[in-house]
Amino acid sequence: MIYAANLKCNHTRSGFLEYAGELDNKISGENVIVFPPSNAFLEAKFKFVQGAQNFYPCDSGSFTGEIGAAMLDEFGITTVLIGHSERRALGEDEPFLKAKFDFAKQKGWDIIYCIGEDDITHMNGSTKEFLTDQLENIDLEYENLVIAYEPIWAIGTGKSANSAIITDILDFISTKTTAPLLYGGSVNEKNICDIKAIKNCNGVLVGTASWDAKNFINLIKA
Repeated sequence: MIYAANLKCNHTRSGFLEYAGELDNKISGENVIVFPPSNAFLEAKFKFVQGAQNFYPCDSGSFTGEIGAAMLDEFGITTVLIGHSERRALGEDEPFLKAKFDFAKQKGWDIIYCIGEDDITHMNGSTKEFLTDQLENIDLEYENLVIAYEPIWAIGTGKSANSAIITDILDFISTKTTAPLLYGGSVNEKNICDIKAIKNCNGVLVGTASWDAKNFINLIKA
């Protein structure tokens, strides 16, 4: 199982150093990935993988405020998150997400690619068509690809999709790719065991429940 933590806009470097030390002391053998904010990147090596929440598809250049590959290289970061709904909401459209994916693929990076539908799409029953359009944007045979299904209506709302919905959608995605599949969207200690029991679920992408190291450790050990 993959346990990925998206810390979003939380933790300073000193705060993440404390978080990382606490997490590192409690895991042994689990496949854990943590995406801290870029200001908190650490050069130290840990038992977990440190990834980037965001990057610009360049090595370096005249891109004000962006994070290039050269900056990630300094910290040995080769795992990236692409397509999260919160990045899409800021204007990252399909052509730009494809550019990010293609750049990361060229680098040979490990990619967690996020897809998901909003509440209106969910309620009108067109989720699978919507996700199909998102998946057509990337190379589904890329060997270092992981796909995270994150229904937007469940992210940070405390309202996780139920097991039947998750099973149906992950089964559907599995017909299109052999990439490992994650579920994300209000994952917590109460539902983690049910989610992990789903046949085509290879792990979770955790938001709020991962911001505190103790909570994330409890979730991993559940």
